[in-house]
Amino acid sequence: MSLLQALILIVSDTASADPSTDKTAPLLLETFAELGAIWATPTVEIVPDSIDEIQSAIRARTDGYDDEAPGVNLILTTGGTGFATRDWTPEAVKPLLHREAPGLVHGMLKASFDITPFAMMSRPVAGVRHKSLILTLPGSPKGAKENLEAVIRLLPHACKQAAGENSRQAHEGGVKKLERDVGLASPTTAGGGTSPIPITGAPQSNDPRLGATARARNSPYPMLSVADAVRKIWEHSPFPVAETREMSPDLVGKVVAKDIQAAEAVPAYRASIVDGYAVIVSAEESDDEEDWKEGDPETRPAKPSLSGVYPVASVSHAQATSMPPPLKPGEIARITTGAPLPEGANAVVMVEDTVISALTDDGAEEKAVEILTDVLEVGENIREAGSDIKLGETVLKRGSRITSIGGEIGVLAASGIKRVPVYRQPRVGVLSTGDEVVDISYEGQLQGGMIRDSNRPSLLSLIRGWKLCEEVVDLGVARDTPSGQLEEKLRDGFRTHDLDVIVTTGGVSMGELDLLKPTIERSLGGTVHFGRVSMKPGKPTTFATVPFKEAASGLRNDRLVFGLPGNPASALVTANLFLLPCLQRINGLDGVGLEKVVVWTTKKIKCDPARVEYHRVVVSVDEKDGTLIARSTGMQRSSRVGSLASANGLLILPQKPGYVDAGESCEAYLMGPILGI
Repeated sequence: MSLLQALILIVSDTASADPSTDKTAPLLLETFAELGAIWATPTVEIVPDSIDEIQSAIRARTDGYDDEAPGVNLILTTGGTGFATRDWTPEAVKPLLHREAPGLVHGMLKASFDITPFAMMSRPVAGVRHKSLILTLPGSPKGAKENLEAVIRLLPHACKQAAGENSRQAHEGGVKKLERDVGLASPTTAGGGTSPIPITGAPQSNDPRLGATARARNSPYPMLSVADAVRKIWEHSPFPVAETREMSPDLVGKVVAKDIQAAEAVPAYRASIVDGYAVIVSAEESDDEEDWKEGDPETRPAKPSLSGVYPVASVSHAQATSMPPPLKPGEIARITTGAPLPEGANAVVMVEDTVISALTDDGAEEKAVEILTDVLEVGENIREAGSDIKLGETVLKRGSRITSIGGEIGVLAASGIKRVPVYRQPRVGVLSTGDEVVDISYEGQLQGGMIRDSNRPSLLSLIRGWKLCEEVVDLGVARDTPSGQLEEKLRDGFRTHDLDVIVTTGGVSMGELDLLKPTIERSLGGTVHFGRVSMKPGKPTTFATVPFKEAASGLRNDRLVFGLPGNPASALVTANLFLLPCLQRINGLDGVGLEKVVVWTTKKIKCDPARVEYHRVVVSVDEKDGTLIARSTGMQRSSRVGSLASANGLLILPQKPGYVDAGESCEAYLMGPILGI
C-alpha cells in the first residue's frame, strides 16, 4: 500500500514574512514520523492570514485530480482559529468543505478541554473536499500537537474512506478490531475487557486543594534516564532564531547565524611589514643567489647590486591621510610598519640594514641613506593587498561562537563588518521557592527553620558565566504560603520580563507544599514533560513547557520551566546537565552540554546500585604521566554546596553495587578548566 500524503499549511502573517519564526511544523512532522510507515513526510507550506490565500492553497491540492490519485490525503492548517481580528481560517475552510466531520472536531476539543479550559476559545473545523480530509489546528505549537495527537491514529482510516475505500470491507471484524488496528485499545484481558490507551492525559500532579491526606504517595511521573531527559529537552527547546546586531565587543558569547564574508580586503593597500625603506628591486637583483652562482663565471654578467647610497624621496607613515607620492628608480622612501608603499616600490629594506649617509641642511631629516645589503627579493617585507583577508572571503562560518579571546571580534572589525547575523539569545529568570528560604541580604539572626538562599546567587553566577543569555533576571523568592505566589511569580516572569526560560529551585518533590508541578499543570495550563530522572543527586528534576500569548503580536508560543531540586548541590549539578544543553541549542550550538573526558580516580569511591551518580571532583593533570586524575571534594550529600566549591568536574559513577577502585578509569564531565594546564 502506498504511503498517505499530507500537507501542513501554516497560516501566519509572521511566518509568511519570516519562515524561521514558525515553531509548529517541526512538532507536527515529529508526530507523523512517530507513526512509522503510514505517512510520507508531509509537505509544509506557509500562507498569510488571508482567506483568499488559504483557499487558493487548499484548492491547489484538492481540485483537478483524478479519482485514483487525490492531490493529498490530508490537509492540516495551523493558526487563525481564535478570535483575533486576523483569525480567518475557519471562515476560509468551511465554505470549501463538501462534507463536514463534527466527530473529529469533538475529539480535538475534548482532548483540549482535558488540558485547559481555554480550549473553548478555539474554533476548529473539519471535513472533506473531493477526496481530501481537511482539519484546522490551533496556531500554538503545543495546542496544534495536542489536537493532532488526539485524532492522528484515526486519520488513516478517515483518509482511506474519503479517498473511496470500500466501507463494508474496512469495517469487517467490527469496531474493536478497528481500534486495535489503529492502536487505540490494548489486547483483551483475561476478564474479557479492554483498556483504552489514552491519547492525551489530564494533569498528573497532586491537587493542592485536596490536602495532605489525599495526595499521592508515589510519583506518577515515569523515571527517565539522563539521556532520555536531555532528548525531551531538545524536542521542546525553541529553534534558534537569527537576528542582526551592530558589530561591537558586546557580541561576545553569541553564535554566528550564517557565513560572514569580508566587506573589505585586509590590508586594503600594499603595506610594509617592517620599519625601513621602500625600494625598487629589479628582477635581476632579486634572482636567487644560488641560481646566479650556477652560471658560467666566464660568461655570466655581473650581478646587479642593490647596495649603495640613495636619496630619500619621501616618508610614509601608518596614518589615515593620503598615499605617499610614486617612487622613481634610484630613489628610496622612508617607511614605518603598516604604512602604505609608494607606487612603484616592490620591496622594503629593514632599517637595521642601512646607515645615514647625509642629512638635510637643518639636520632634521635624512637626505641620503646607504643600503648595506644585496640580499632582497621582490615582495620582501611587504603585505600585499588582501594577503591577510581577501575581499569576499568567509571570515566566520555559521555556528562559530564569538569568544572573549578577541579573535572573532578582531577579524570582524578588520574586515569591515558593520552588522553581524547572530542567533538571538534567550532571556532567563532564576526563582527560589519555599517559606523557609531567606535572602542573602537578610541581616537578622536565623531562626527556626530558616535557611539562607544559596541556590539563587549560585545559579545566577553559573548561568551568567556561560554567556548564553541576553539577560539573566533575579526573580527573588516565591513563598509557599499564602497560595498563589508561585503562579504570580511565574506569570510575572513571562509577562513583565519577557523571559524565555525560568529556572526554579525547590518544590518539585512529593511534599504537600511542593507546588511547582501542580502550578504548571493546573494553574498555567502547561505540560510537565518529565518529573523524575534516574540520577544522584537530582532525582525530582522537572522540565515543563507553558503556553504564552505575546501581547504585541498575539502569537502563542511555549516558554520553558526547569524545576530543579532545592538542595544546593542538586541544583547546580542538574543545571549543568539539563539547562546548559537547552541554552546551547537555543543559541544555535549543538547542545551536547559539558565536555566529557576520561579520568583516573585517586581513591576508592562507592557507587549507587539504583542510580547513576554525578560525584563532584577536582580534575587535574598528573605530574608523573600527564593523565587526568579526579580527586573527590569530600562528602557528597545533596544539601552540601561545599562539595562544589573548587570542583571543576562531575565524575560519572556507574549504577552498580560496590565501588570504583582507586586508579580505575571513569568518564567525567568538565564544568571548568583542568588544573595544571
